[in-house]
Amino acid sequence: QMQLRESGGGLVEPGGSLTLRCSASGRILSSWIVAWFRQCPGKEREFVAMRRWAGHSPYYSDTVKDRFSISLEKSINTWLLQMNNLSPDDTAVYYCAAGSNYDQKVSDYKYWGQGTQVTVSS
Repeated sequence: QMQLRESGGGLVEPGGSLTLRCSASGRILSSWIVAWFRQCPGKEREFVAMRRWAGHSPYYSDTVKDRFSISLEKSINTWLLQMNNLSPDDTAVYYCAAGSNYDQKVSDYKYWGQGTQVTVSS
C-alpha cells in the first residue's frame, strides 16, 4: 500500500513563501498523476494543483495559478508545491494525493497524505 507523507507546513506572514513536500513510500508509475489539495475548516477539500508524473501538463486552480508551482523530484519519489505571495485565504490543511486520472476531483485520487497545516498570518 502506497503511503504519502507531507512536510513543510507552518506559519508564514502574508506575502511570504513556503514549500511543501510530499514523499511517497514506493515507486510512482509514469502514467500517474500527482496533486495537491487543501481544506479549510468547515469547507470541502478543494483542488490546488496537479501534474503528470511523466513530467507534463501542470495545472492549477484559478485561485493559485501564477503564485504556486508543482514540481517533481522523481529520483526520490517526491513532489513539491512552491507557494509564493501567500495570503490569509491560503490558510488550510494541505494534502498531497496520487491517482491515475488527470482530474480535479477528490474521488479520482487513490492515495492521500495525512495533511500539513499552512497558516498565513501576521
